[in-house]
Amino acid sequence: MVDDPCRPGTTGTGLRVSLTGARLGDHIGRMEKLSLDALARELMKAATAAPAGRSARTVYGGHEHVLRQTLMALTAGSLMSEHENPGEATVQVLYGRVRLVADAVSWEGRDGDLLIVPQARHTLHALEDAAVLLTVAKLP
Repeated sequence: MVDDPCRPGTTGTGLRVSLTGARLGDHIGRMEKLSLDALARELMKAATAAPAGRSARTVYGGHEHVLRQTLMALTAGSLMSEHENPGEATVQVLYGRVRLVADAVSWEGRDGDLLIVPQARHTLHALEDAAVLLTVAKLP
């Protein structure tokens, strides 16, 4: 990479620097990069071997934070049973096909779709092998 004093991560002196920024919980965290594609492949292998046909990993935040992002892999035919929405939530479909069902209404999501999760009990069904990024911001 060419050192550019106006480009984040460089100093203009040939030295690379680590960027820091606020992060929920520690306020002085390091900037990080994660390959969701690579992690989705890993989780799909685990989901295939799991009796429930699913596997998940929190990639940002957690229960002690307001924001939590969880990558989930679901094999075709598996589902997340009905549960409450703990706050505002979205499901971004990275690949595959899923169906979100709430109050007898359903929405189908495919690669690249973003589903807004309603404030109601709901289920998520995998119509094909799928990887989704669940983002939840807990309500106060």
